[in-house]
Amino acid sequence: MLDIKLVRENPEIVQKNLQKRGDSEKLEMLNNLIKYDKKWRNLLRQANELRHKRKKLTTEVANLKKQKKDASKQIEKAKHIPQQIKKLETQVTKYRENANLLLMKLPNLLHESVPFGKDESDNIVEKLIGKPPKFSFKPKSHVEIATDLGLIDFESAAKVSGHGFYFLKGELARLDFAIMKYTMDFLRERGYTLIEPPLMMHRKPYLGVTDLEFFGDQLYKIEGDDLYLIATSEHPMAALNMDEVILQKDLPIKYVGISPCFRKEVGTHGKYTKGLFRVHQFNKIEQFIFCLPEDSWKFHEELQKNSEDLYKNLGLHYRVVNVCTGDIGIIAAKKYDIEIWMADNTYREAGSNSNCTDYQARRLNIKYREMEGKSPVGFVHTLNNTAIATSRTLIAILEQNQQKDGTVIIPEVLRHLMGDTERLE
Repeated sequence: MLDIKLVRENPEIVQKNLQKRGDSEKLEMLNNLIKYDKKWRNLLRQANELRHKRKKLTTEVANLKKQKKDASKQIEKAKHIPQQIKKLETQVTKYRENANLLLMKLPNLLHESVPFGKDESDNIVEKLIGKPPKFSFKPKSHVEIATDLGLIDFESAAKVSGHGFYFLKGELARLDFAIMKYTMDFLRERGYTLIEPPLMMHRKPYLGVTDLEFFGDQLYKIEGDDLYLIATSEHPMAALNMDEVILQKDLPIKYVGISPCFRKEVGTHGKYTKGLFRVHQFNKIEQFIFCLPEDSWKFHEELQKNSEDLYKNLGLHYRVVNVCTGDIGIIAAKKYDIEIWMADNTYREAGSNSNCTDYQARRLNIKYREMEGKSPVGFVHTLNNTAIATSRTLIAILEQNQQKDGTVIIPEVLRHLMGDTERLE
């Protein structure tokens, strides 16, 4: 969330940010936040004045009694003050909670390089890596390729679990694990600590890591428990240091998380949902960094390089887009997407790289201090980036590396993890 001091002292900065995002509803929220914030602080001042008045009257009563004088007037004046304070405290709590709820809904401040736009169609292409493959035959979709090879089964999965699930079989299942193993080893060599997180989270940390009002309907809730299945390992990794103060010498902290991910994928009408692209369960390797505020933009580029190097090493054609104001969400200050080329000659998102600055850390109350015993300096910055979502990487490999005879060339860097197998056939 934003710093309340910024809202109080420079509301025009927040207002300008909301105007850039084209969010008139949030402009009204900002106005109400300012009103509620002033209201609870004014009520608190009144309550404190009454406490001071009561203390003064108590002292007067004590002095008058010592002097054996009449203190009835002072006692009468003081008698109703506790009730007045209690009433004011109730109002303070009400308006402060209302202000905090609105503060949580205001989006992060955008970096100046974020392009203006209404939706993903307005994202700006920053770079194009490689060239689309040229086929001497009509290319198939990954669904056709994998089904023809007997390596995937959507029908049986629908019978067992419903739409949006799948069985990976044989060499395609091995390829999925090979991608994960390769990515984990690649990032460990670059200084990232491997994390296998819990697959469920309580509501409180989930409120910290993401916008549940927007993202909550994508989550699977465990009936009868305060638990949600995670949508990405980013979420438990972000909450790992919730309500803690990190020593400056320990920053940056770099994690690579591996986990299954679970998403309802509601509201996908009009979006591409074919095959493995938009499913309810998939495997993902996620990069996550806690760092000093002055270092976060440097690490944003480091995360981007890591992901791009992975795709380059796999020999895949992709492009990078700078995500526009209408597509970025409330948590990130800037976001890059990597989009893979698919056989229908379109580019679709394979992963996102976000610098959340101190916005997520404020929601989770994660601070840093220079040394033990000193007061916290401020909030850390957090960054997250999809290293590899294996389902979408499988799509890219199947569709970009397909051959006329129906086989698929396995990327060279993965072959040693598959017993030197060169093709899916």
